[in-house]
Amino acid sequence: MYTAPLWLPGGHLQTMVPAVAIAKPAVAFRRERWETQDGDFVDVDFVDGEPGQPLVVLFHGLEGSSASHYARALMAAVAARGWSGAVPHFRGCSGEPNRAPRFYHSGDANEVDWIVRRLRARTQGKLYAAGVSLGGNALLRWLGESQHQAEIVDAAVAVSAPLDLARGGEALSSGINMVYTRMFLKTLKPKCLAKLEQFPGLFERDALLGARDLYAFDNVVTAPLHGYRDTDDYWNRASARHVLGDITVPTLVLNARNDPFLPGKYLPSSAARAVTLEYPAQGGHVGFAVGNPPGRLDWLPRRILGFFDAAAAKREAMHYATRAPDGDELCEAAAHG
Repeated sequence: MYTAPLWLPGGHLQTMVPAVAIAKPAVAFRRERWETQDGDFVDVDFVDGEPGQPLVVLFHGLEGSSASHYARALMAAVAARGWSGAVPHFRGCSGEPNRAPRFYHSGDANEVDWIVRRLRARTQGKLYAAGVSLGGNALLRWLGESQHQAEIVDAAVAVSAPLDLARGGEALSSGINMVYTRMFLKTLKPKCLAKLEQFPGLFERDALLGARDLYAFDNVVTAPLHGYRDTDDYWNRASARHVLGDITVPTLVLNARNDPFLPGKYLPSSAARAVTLEYPAQGGHVGFAVGNPPGRLDWLPRRILGFFDAAAAKREAMHYATRAPDGDELCEAAAHG
């Protein structure tokens, strides 16, 4: 279980310092552009490992990318193992505006499904999936909605996912937490204004400019663009908490109880048997820094990859426990009485 260093107290520092003050490891990415069926594209940044080794796909958070601190840290750890990695960018997050009217959202299970199936078709070894924040919620939605069909991935980890979007939205709409809201809106609004240049009348410009929190923004943009009635409908239907009992893939849900984006009192207390709920007291939002100042980002990659290792070992043990012994094994057993 994670324990924060003494020099890094509180959920806000544990969130901000890893994101902006700790050096990110260098990662050599190779980018592919995938054309989508709706005439858009998804940019995927790859780390190329050894043939036959596992591939780890990471779904980033709101306004994140392969340059995010958690993405670089995980992909560096993946590369150090000789594994392969992939960081698909949600629409509009790769540095180039996407072509379609849509963007991305917390319940984007269809997008996750399309990406994972494409990766599965080209991967010989194990396929593991991780998601952070918004990407973690979308991954959990896919796992729960797909149930056994999601078993094309061998294990999954969701980190700091906003499992209850309404409670998380409330938390981000008041007090010091408005710092995070303003940070998100600073990049979201220009993207939306550019989208209005592409598609005049797509949503109300004045309402967009007047949005001061994520509730108002989602009411104007996210909800109507992606088939939801309004923010309340979106935050309810897209929340991963509803599907945690339906997941059949070995899955770790890792949320700090002091995460400013979702207070610990709203974390779900039950899930399917395949799901491990891990709620350390500290860690912030996708923080989990360790070591002496200025700190390191390696705890979270170790925890994610360690869960994948444990899931693989458990599956291997179950395989040997349930398979029938072959002829040589029967003869050896007989010879030893």
